[in-house]
This record gives sequence, C-alpha cells and structure tokens, in this order.
Amino acid sequence: MRLRALLAAAVLTITTAPAALAAPGVAHGSDVPPGQFGFVAKLAMTKIPRPDGSTYSSYCTGALIAPTWVVTTGHCFHDAHRNRVSGKVPYPTTVTLGLVDEATESGIARRATEVLQAEENDVALIRLDSPVTTVPPLTVDRTPPKIGRRLTLAGWGSLTGTDPRPATRLQQGTVTIAKVDATTLGVRGESPETTTSACTYDSGAPYFTGTELVALEATGPNCPHAGIETTSRADVLATWLTTHTA
Repeated sequence: MRLRALLAAAVLTITTAPAALAAPGVAHGSDVPPGQFGFVAKLAMTKIPRPDGSTYSSYCTGALIAPTWVVTTGHCFHDAHRNRVSGKVPYPTTVTLGLVDEATESGIARRATEVLQAEENDVALIRLDSPVTTVPPLTVDRTPPKIGRRLTLAGWGSLTGTDPRPATRLQQGTVTIAKVDATTLGVRGESPETTTSACTYDSGAPYFTGTELVALEATGPNCPHAGIETTSRADVLATWLTTHTA
C-alpha cells in the first residue's frame, strides 16, 4: 500500500507540473490574425556604434501614422554614448510593415532616412524613403486618457525576457490604463493574462484603440511581469506629430 501511494503521488506531480510552468508562455498575448494591424512596424537596425568602435544590431517596434512617417521610441536612435540623435538616421534601419508572420509573408520594406526627436517625451518620428500607400496609418488620439480605459498592445518584441530575440510573428494583448501622469501612462496587463506585457525589442510598440494611437512603449522591459508598465502619451505630442507628418 505504501508503494502504491508513492507511485500515485509521483504520477500526480508529473501531470500537474506542466500546467504550473505554462503561464509564462502567454505573457505576451496571442498571435495577431492575418491581415490585421499592418500599421505596426518592425525596425531592424545594424552597425549601431559602441564607444570602443565596435558595432551591433538591434530591433524596435513602431507605428505608421502617415504614408512616409513612423513613430517609435526616441532612444532607438542614438550615438555611441546612448544620446538620442536627430537628423540623418545614424545607422542602417529597415522598416517593415503590412505583415503578421515572417514565415509566410514578406511585408512592405522601407529604409529610414531621417529622425526627429520630440522634446516632451522619449518619442521620435522616422521618415521613410518612399510612401506606404497600401496600409492605413493610425491617427493620433487627442483625448486625454483616463484610468480604466482598455488598450491593445501590438509588437515585434521578444516572447521572453530570457535570451531575448525579436518575434517572427506579430503579438497582441489587452492592457488597462492604471496611472496617468503628465507625459506618460502606466498600464497593466489584462488579457490573455495579467502578465501580458511588452518585452525587449518592443520599444516604440503602439498602444491603441481601433485606429487611434494612445501611447507608445517606452522601454521594452524584462518580461513577463504583472506590474505597471510606463508608456509615452501620444496626446501630449499630437500637435508635434501632426505638424511634422502633414
């Protein structure tokens, strides 16, 4: 009887362990269905300088808000000492739009040519080398955000904070505004999990409702996490954004 009880306990442990480990696998939400959110941009940068003269590659996310303009996080474009830069793009940057699955789609690729940095927030506009006319851009929401409002997050960031790498399929999730400050929003994951959150390479990812941009991911943090995530408010930059993209 003692042996039978021990065997039963071992079977219970084996069958229940995977369920306990499964939660982190959905921390970034779910796959975006084909044909949706074509305005979400994947930014691939190469030859980014370091102070010692070496270079590396990295990624950010952004959103199309005009045929030749993508908005993203400002610190995605910097010099060797991590200072944000404006003017000519400091290193080769490819912007890809209009796809959700890199395994089956090629999307619309453009080169970034110019960077404009905002003063009020860690936000930048990047000019594309030619217009994107087949993807409807997001408009900028000018309404002051309120606590409790639900937003959609979509990005090309990593699916995990361990050995991060950019996703090959666009991910989405639902968050709720938990805090409103002068230039930033604090958001918290809601669906599919309370740990749905941005991650590495999600810097610049849009938070939106329908076709309106409400905020941008500020840091692309470690994930998953259930805490409040800092994002950059779009409404405080609405005039700056529309003036430069008109």
